Amino acid sequence: MIFEFIGGLGIFLFGIKYMGDGLQKSAGDRLRDILDKFTTNPFMGVLAGIVVTILIQSSSGTTVLTVGLVNAGFMTLRQAIGVVMGANIGTTVTAFIIGIDVGAYALPMIALGSVLIFFFKSKKLTYFGQTVFGLGCLFFGLELMSSGMKPLRTLEAFHELTLSMSEIPLLGVVVGTVFTVIVQSSSATIGVLQGLFDEGAIVLTAALPVLFGDNIGTTITAVLAALGASVAAKRTAATHVIFNLIGTSIFLILLGPFTTLIEFFQQSLNLDPKMTIAFAHGTFNVTNTLIQLPFIGFLAFIVTKLIPGDDSAVEYKPKHLDPIFLQQSPSVALGQAKEESLRMGELALKGLEETSLYLNNNQQKHAELALQLESAINNLDRKITDYLVKISGSSLSESESRLHSAVVDNVRDIERIGDHFENIVELIDYKISNKVLITEQALEDLNDMFNLTLITVKQALNSFDNMDREEALEVIQKEEQIDQMERNYRKKHILRLNEGICTGSAGIVFVDIISNLERIGDHALNIAQEVIGKESN
Repeated sequence: MIFEFIGGLGIFLFGIKYMGDGLQKSAGDRLRDILDKFTTNPFMGVLAGIVVTILIQSSSGTTVLTVGLVNAGFMTLRQAIGVVMGANIGTTVTAFIIGIDVGAYALPMIALGSVLIFFFKSKKLTYFGQTVFGLGCLFFGLELMSSGMKPLRTLEAFHELTLSMSEIPLLGVVVGTVFTVIVQSSSATIGVLQGLFDEGAIVLTAALPVLFGDNIGTTITAVLAALGASVAAKRTAATHVIFNLIGTSIFLILLGPFTTLIEFFQQSLNLDPKMTIAFAHGTFNVTNTLIQLPFIGFLAFIVTKLIPGDDSAVEYKPKHLDPIFLQQSPSVALGQAKEESLRMGELALKGLEETSLYLNNNQQKHAELALQLESAINNLDRKITDYLVKISGSSLSESESRLHSAVVDNVRDIERIGDHFENIVELIDYKISNKVLITEQALEDLNDMFNLTLITVKQALNSFDNMDREEALEVIQKEEQIDQMERNYRKKHILRLNEGICTGSAGIVFVDIISNLERIGDHALNIAQEVIGKESN
């Protein structure tokens, strides 16, 4: 019985994961776009949460994605609360799928999915095959679990437990919560509950509190995802927990009327046991969302008080690229694009500073922030480039055309600076994980080169901001110093190697870091040369 149950559970969990992966790959980057674009107000946030959860078949997955977007500055806390509410509704779709009794077709679905995965080269068909295969595994796993659970009806201990859960609903909530925390999937625990109710091993009054507990248990994934994340991300995860705790408290108080309502649905709609649980799950989450939706501001206030602190999330979204200027005044739009490119430059400068700190203290928080900044730079690169492409369709004067060209080039250079400090972060990761020791002299050389590179990049951005020729000329001199420094430090490194002071692996890390810093200097030079080019014209 145990082997059949845990084997069935394993296949069920694999099915949900594989089906979600297939749907996610079909949707591609659109998932993040849905959450990013369609969360303008709480109601739209709820809809976005429902759609994305249906696509990836995991409310935990949607909430983790939301935590990541809040952490990255893509989404505010109020927007995220709406998405979390929508995710809770979206996850009920799995229960309805389970409620449609197509278990007899599980093996043919697995076979069809396999054929699509292995015998077709089209990616769309492969992803569709993954979805079908996962759905087949989901039903096959359910069949095995149901078969394994049949003997539970005759077990006296289980009968006493369900009796206790009927009399003490809080016990049912605890059972549902703990089980969901263990298997990390509310869909799986709802599936088990549907199987038990279908077999007559549990009565409705005992099943409903377990269902409420399942919704609390699923919040653990978001809590784990928020550990070590920004304050806003922690608040988002806390909202998920509070939202489900409040919902469970309300429905425990109204358990009698709620049970009567579900029994009414069961009789009037002629629902089978599995679909009855699906309706209970759907009714619970939709009603809970409708009750709490008007209080999003209050929920945000509560979690802000519970988790104090300044939110230091990196802002991914552009601040200056207003589409209205594209039509009204291309000249102003060009100025806005330049401002945004300078903000992008500030992020690159901050990323370089964080990378330098990571080199010296090995604290992971600096690496994480540097990589977040690099990701924000990549996003701004795409947004500014798209904006500049739209501006290029307008009639620009000769000087505006030159500025347009300069901003395009500078955005590319700043993006490359981000790539190089990302490379350095990866080299430091390698140094830490492989316990590579860098000598004091080598570290001192790296810090000297880091400091000069930081000053050079800062000066290059200032020169472009003010179109200052004198400052641009200083950048050219400093870039020559960086080049000279790289040559000298490379020679010193070879001497250290020959003397046996430095190891080969430490040498590789050292040489690659100074090489990346030298390339950053080259990109700072490119920015300065744009300024000199503009002045000479």
